[in-house]
Amino acid sequence: MQDNVKQEIEISIVTPMHNEEGCVREFHSRISAALKGMNTTYEILLINDGSTDCTEDIIRELSLNDPNLKGIMLARNRGQCTAIYAGIQESRGQYVVIMDGDLQHKPEEIPSLICEIRKGYDLVSGCRTNRGESMIKRKLPSKIANYLMRTTSGCQVQDMGGLSCLKGKLARSMTLREGQHRLIPALVYSMGGSVSEVPISAPPRFAGKSHYGIGRSIDVLFDIVMLWFQSSFKQRPIYLFGRISLLMFMVASLIMVWLLYGKVFFGEHMGTRPPFMGAILLYLSSLGFMSTGFILESLANTYEAVMGTKTYQIRETISQGIAEKPKN
Repeated sequence: MQDNVKQEIEISIVTPMHNEEGCVREFHSRISAALKGMNTTYEILLINDGSTDCTEDIIRELSLNDPNLKGIMLARNRGQCTAIYAGIQESRGQYVVIMDGDLQHKPEEIPSLICEIRKGYDLVSGCRTNRGESMIKRKLPSKIANYLMRTTSGCQVQDMGGLSCLKGKLARSMTLREGQHRLIPALVYSMGGSVSEVPISAPPRFAGKSHYGIGRSIDVLFDIVMLWFQSSFKQRPIYLFGRISLLMFMVASLIMVWLLYGKVFFGEHMGTRPPFMGAILLYLSSLGFMSTGFILESLANTYEAVMGTKTYQIRETISQGIAEKPKN
């Protein structure tokens, strides 16, 4: 019977909340109205990511009168990606919609994503148009980051870090590490999934202050480098470091052959010439890169073995005002 109940939910809304007391009620009102208008079954998962304001109290209050609302209280602040991952793992819907709680993702545009993903796609991303944000602080960095992510991954989604909808089973099978919520379309594409886009609007934040700063742009750059690493070398470190090691070994060997030729035919000394020392350094560097590849390969295998370990802890979940402690 429990399995049948789980299968009845079509749409799961996963929304992280950190100090969003000014947005929670309005978000809940508008997302509830949008989903009720779709005449489908749904659940709303609000993940309180260690808020220090009244966000948690408001979620508890709203859950009293909404059986479709589930509050997930993390033990402490773990960041947006971890909060999203926790919500996905608690979801039960056939489709999982990931959206922000500041209403810069309009709840009224959820139907267009659901309509598109019902065509059989594994993921549908919302492409923001007519963004009214600062060109220097937000729009330009976003354009550059999206271009680099498309180039490195091959995924042609124009706007990867925004509103998205995934098939539920696929979403719950993914293991997201910190920062990878910005790469979800590229990750799905790299897994062989089909992706699509629909245009969405980009209204200003409803209330409160943005949590994004310059540090986020730096983090995105590192995420792109890691995405390139994974996409280009199939998540196998030995492929990358092995190629670098082989290249260094070949260059060093060519230098040695050239020096040996000079010694045999022209009587030139090998050990006193700078190229000889350069070749030795290249041989040592080649050995170092190969060793690094083996070490990272071993670490990757170890990670795969223990990847079931969660990076967050749920303090309690709230449904219809009733608190439930997680099972150990």
